[in-house]
Amino acid sequence: MPTYEYRCEACEKTFEQFQSITAKPVKTCPGCGGPVQRLLGTGSAIIFKGPGFYATDYGTSKRS
Repeated sequence: MPTYEYRCEACEKTFEQFQSITAKPVKTCPGCGGPVQRLLGTGSAIIFKGPGFYATDYGTSKRS
C-alpha cells in the first residue's frame, strides 16, 4: 500500500497517510480539521532492504 502526503490549507501542516490505492483521499486535517490537499509524491518507489543483492539475483544473457 502506498503512502500519500497531504498538506492542510488552514494550518499548513504536512502529514503522511498510509492507505490503499482504492481508498478515498483524506478530506480533513487530523490536527485542526481544516481542508487538505494531496501533494504530488514520489509514488510507490522500490525500497531495497536486507543484507544485499547479488550478481546471481539478476538474469544474464550468458548462462552456463
